Amino acid sequence: MAALEEQLFASGLPVAALMEKAALAVARRLQQPDWWPQLQRHGALVLVGPGHNGGDGLVVARELHLAGIAVRLWSPFERHKPLTAAHAQHARWLGITTLPQPPDPAQPAVWIDALFGIGQRRAPGEAIEQLLAQRQQLRPGQLIAIDGPTGLCADTGQPLGSAAACAALTLAIGLIKQGWLQDPALRWLGRLERIDLGLPAPLLRSLPPQQPLALGPADLPIAPWPSADPAASKYQRGRLLVIAGSPAYRGASQLALQGASASGCGSLRAAVPAVLAEQLWSVQPHVVLSASLAGGEAGGLTLNGLAATSLERLDAVLLGPGLGALTPAETHRDEDSWQRLRAFGGLLLLDADGLNRLAQRDPIAWLRGRGGPTWLTPHPGEFQRLFPELAALPPLPAAAEAAQRSSGEHGCSLLLKGAHTVVAAADGRRWQLRQACAAAARAGLGDVLAGYAAGLAARGLAAGQGADATLLALAALSHATAGERAAHTHGCGGATAMAVAESLATITQSF
Repeated sequence: MAALEEQLFASGLPVAALMEKAALAVARRLQQPDWWPQLQRHGALVLVGPGHNGGDGLVVARELHLAGIAVRLWSPFERHKPLTAAHAQHARWLGITTLPQPPDPAQPAVWIDALFGIGQRRAPGEAIEQLLAQRQQLRPGQLIAIDGPTGLCADTGQPLGSAAACAALTLAIGLIKQGWLQDPALRWLGRLERIDLGLPAPLLRSLPPQQPLALGPADLPIAPWPSADPAASKYQRGRLLVIAGSPAYRGASQLALQGASASGCGSLRAAVPAVLAEQLWSVQPHVVLSASLAGGEAGGLTLNGLAATSLERLDAVLLGPGLGALTPAETHRDEDSWQRLRAFGGLLLLDADGLNRLAQRDPIAWLRGRGGPTWLTPHPGEFQRLFPELAALPPLPAAAEAAQRSSGEHGCSLLLKGAHTVVAAADGRRWQLRQACAAAARAGLGDVLAGYAAGLAARGLAAGQGADATLLALAALSHATAGERAAHTHGCGGATAMAVAESLATITQSF
């Protein structure tokens, strides 16, 4: 965003004009019903920094004052940038009070944090940190941050010192900042909203292809949903084989199949544990049993019973949910099946124990030799087992580097799970989910996601659209949106894997 601003200023746009535009948009946002009654009742205290973020805050203070809100200012800095100083002078002329001493953190006024914004590179200092911590302790949920909470790095989402301002609402001006979508930032941001600046289209098109893109529910209508010929048969609407479950984890296969069914793929086959195979027809009557597989000594699913013909006439294969662990001898007996999976020309999605079993091999060499495209969907622990040398990196660069290293002739895309899931393509494109729903952090949700993503891939391949990483990003976005909807409809305890699968089916039907 800072680079885009520099381009705007170089084009001749005055700094003052952009500040006015941004701050007026923030002031309009604060007049919405969720905050306006509190401002009218208790007033506002604007914390003013020395730079242009402080200038934004002063314009907001001016507009609130002119709208009849009781506004006060506090700035712990003697010097301000010229534009900010000019706005401060005008605020004094209007009669807005500037506090000579630090404010009482127990006061009921809504605090508006305009101290530093995205330009922060060092901790705000012990005095400010203590004041902000006391505010959160005494008046939680009563602070609004303009372009980021004080003390929080906009690039990493990590506190720059011992603590940061704890916002109930963070207003990101222009673009969502990368740090705001990283998991460590969750406790500081509150609700995250973007303030649209109406940036010129040519300016946005100048962003590099590797620029991470934030995804939210509003992106679903414009997403690249697979589109089949209206006359297509079930086999032309995606053919998927799900290899999942084990005697130790019997529910995983059912949940993965529920997710796959929600994707709308036309032909769904399953290779499941023998203890489930006989009853599959009664719970998933539309699923064709491709193989009944034996359990191992430790309760894991063995793959040596998977016939070579099982991988024929398929668009995609999902391997992994609930497979469980095997002994070294059982792993050796499964080698032929792994070689056939490596040679498979359709999309192979590896999830959960499929990834853990891959980690016992030479993962990068195996993936580079794949005969078709590959999708990987690890959580952080599985990612560390696959790519130990990358595990210490932040999610965005870690996922991108792992996808690039693992990509052979047919490509590899990676979905790194988290509160803000990241999807990376081998060519450097990256996406990250905007929303985080704690109620949807439940057992079984990953199985549903894996089945749904594999089903979307099968549909995309059958429709001639390929298995581009955009489809994997779409699967992640749809799954997260379904989790939020299930939590909203059924309450926190109702966002179960089955409820999310049902919500996914509704979302898919809409597009």
